Amino acid sequence: MNDSLSLDAKLLAESGEGDNAAPLSVSEISGSLKRVVEDSFGYVRIRGEISGYKRAASGHVYLALKDDKAVLDGVMWKGNAGRLPFQPEDGIEVVVSGKLTTYPGRSKYQVVIDKMELAGEGALMQLFEKLKAKLQTEGLFDQDRKRAIPFLPKTIGVVTSPTGSVIRDILHRLADRCPSHVVVWPVLVQGDGAAKQITGAINGFSNMADDGPGARPDLIIVARGGGSIEDLWSFNEEEVVRAVADCSIPVISAVGHETDTTLCDFAADLRAPTPTAAAEMAVPVRAEWLASLSETKARMARSVQRGFATAQERLEAQRRLMPALTDLLRPHQQRVDELSDGMKYAMGQNVGQARSRFSASEGALRPAMLRQRLATGQGRLERLDLPVTLVKRPLDDAKQRLDSLWRLAQQVSPDGPLKRGYARISTLDGGFVGSRDKALSAGAVNLHFHDGEVGAQITGEPVAKPKKTPQKAGPKTSRVKKPADDRQQDLF
Repeated sequence: MNDSLSLDAKLLAESGEGDNAAPLSVSEISGSLKRVVEDSFGYVRIRGEISGYKRAASGHVYLALKDDKAVLDGVMWKGNAGRLPFQPEDGIEVVVSGKLTTYPGRSKYQVVIDKMELAGEGALMQLFEKLKAKLQTEGLFDQDRKRAIPFLPKTIGVVTSPTGSVIRDILHRLADRCPSHVVVWPVLVQGDGAAKQITGAINGFSNMADDGPGARPDLIIVARGGGSIEDLWSFNEEEVVRAVADCSIPVISAVGHETDTTLCDFAADLRAPTPTAAAEMAVPVRAEWLASLSETKARMARSVQRGFATAQERLEAQRRLMPALTDLLRPHQQRVDELSDGMKYAMGQNVGQARSRFSASEGALRPAMLRQRLATGQGRLERLDLPVTLVKRPLDDAKQRLDSLWRLAQQVSPDGPLKRGYARISTLDGGFVGSRDKALSAGAVNLHFHDGEVGAQITGEPVAKPKKTPQKAGPKTSRVKKPADDRQQDLF
């Protein structure tokens, strides 16, 4: 068995002759490799396509750079990731700067990225088209989201740099066309932090209250001068585009020159080729507007005059066709005269008939006739002799019924038993107390006796009878049992 074993194969590790190198641990060799890699590749620039991009909850960014033959892992710490001028996505070709290092925990090497840039305008346009397609799929560029620009805004909010020529051009054009109240929200228009400031300005205008301390704009102009696609990239950032689309105030996008296009232009309610053109779109020409108002006023006056003249002509034509007022009144005047004559004749007739009736009844009203009728009535009354019993009997019957009802009332009266030693209990407001529960709930009651009332307080417990005082023992009296009464008969 031992013959088949090789001389170099041993169960225990031993140091041979001339072997003065102790074995290295895994950590030691990993550390050595890390130092060699970092010393040899302390600063590198690498070009590749982003794959597996992920931002952790800590803010660190993890990704892989690849080409058609190899893949290299990369990491970008939170501080550098927060200063990225664009939003990385898978498939975008970039150039990164940093250093190579190893990750001993997994025996792998990776690049620690300090700076990331797009690899030329082609990569930038590729990122532009990908973001545009994404936002368009969400409906942020739909026409039905567009709102009408107010005809004459009272206040215009401008989001731009306060030091550039853009704001001067806008103010100059507004002053020429129609002086308006302008509120400028100063922001950076390119470089680090520009997108964040632009987003904050748009949201700030949108969230202003109508009754707040500052005038809330009726229109917002987002403006910037011309430049390369890198200079205008802040207006392609997703947060800026979403802020423009979600703004509660109509927005005019005036970024760059006429040939420049940004995603902000697609999300805005109206795109202007230049900032100056945005000012022209925002307000009408005051002189032209006043001239139009004057022309409208003149047309209105002419229309009113024509209508008045036409009405006068029609009235005159109607007046000529209408008969004279005297001609209309004469038939009625004649009718009034006829009715007046008829009324006089009728009144005479009525008076004559009334006189005839009065004369006919005058004889019956003579004093002698009245005295005769009076005497006749007195004689008839004296001859009328009614028996007394016919009058007295109904009175007696009525009195008996009244006495019966009175006796019945005394019997059912609650105060009737009071004379026999009873008392009637009532509450303080006069209510009847007829049970123990009602007495307990009343508390204080009145006791009615036949000779008056007294008050009482209900305690809730019956008063105990007083104990009888025991009498002193005296001589016992012998009781003699009486003999049974012989007269008691047996009941059975």
